[in-house]
Amino acid sequence: MKKYIHSFVGLILIISISLMSACNSASSSSSKKDKLTIALSAGPLNNPYHVAVAEGFKEAGKNMGAKVIVESAEYDLTKQLAQIESFITKRVDLIVIVAADSKGIAAGVQQAKDAGIPIVAIDTDAEGGVTSTITSDNYQAGKIAGEYIVKELGGKGNIVIVDGPPIQAVTDRIKGFEAALKNSNIKVIAKQNGEANREKSLSVMESILQANPKGSINAVFTINDPEAIGVEIAQSQANRLDDFFIVSVDGAPEAIKAMKKEGSSINATVAQSPRDMAKQAVEIGMKAIKGEKVEKVAKVPVKIVTQENSPSYKGW
Repeated sequence: MKKYIHSFVGLILIISISLMSACNSASSSSSKKDKLTIALSAGPLNNPYHVAVAEGFKEAGKNMGAKVIVESAEYDLTKQLAQIESFITKRVDLIVIVAADSKGIAAGVQQAKDAGIPIVAIDTDAEGGVTSTITSDNYQAGKIAGEYIVKELGGKGNIVIVDGPPIQAVTDRIKGFEAALKNSNIKVIAKQNGEANREKSLSVMESILQANPKGSINAVFTINDPEAIGVEIAQSQANRLDDFFIVSVDGAPEAIKAMKKEGSSINATVAQSPRDMAKQAVEIGMKAIKGEKVEKVAKVPVKIVTQENSPSYKGW
């Protein structure tokens, strides 16, 4: 009889220990889930704009006590799709992307949705049904830049457009810019892809300058500030700084610094707020995690910064 009692007591102890272990495990698991993980697939981190996006994202994550993952896709679609897959495997709670290709990214967006992870697009739209898109009003940015050039040229002249990657933000800027030229006598004599970076834009502009002699170009529109810097370098190397002026989009620190230099040909840049957009992306993502209704598109206003008003511009 004693043998059975001892066996019964032993069994009870084993069950009790197992239950306590399970409770501790559940508690530990719950504790881990309490700390959210948020992930960003950013643009090139050698671009000050995307550095500001990453900093805003990290700041937002820190304020909410989340684990933060930041990786750069460098406008490489294949790389970005792999990053999204990695984020899903790591079971992150929120994914934010700067789409490398607005259309091509759709499969990655769908994967995140299938995994039940909110995915927010920032800076440019992304197909596939993102939770929300936070972007500058890029059409308005292009339009403001175009209106500035039309005004400065008195409605007539020859200009060059340095285009960028196949993403919605760039497409919208070009559309807005071209809309501003419609009722003018301004002619676009060259339009090439500067790939949103300084080096490629410098190379592209060198070729354009060789094909168009001095006096034949009145202004250049670039889709972002790194391109503007590249164009100005090409212009300087060709001894044509007085030949034409440049208007861009971004409001990046390096562009503002360049504008303030005596003799700079960068007349204006239409400023964005990348740090604020990143913070807003995290805020909207958190609402989605909680099951709250979120706006599908949030557009952040832009403003033009010129050589004249640049001293009062606060920057990013």
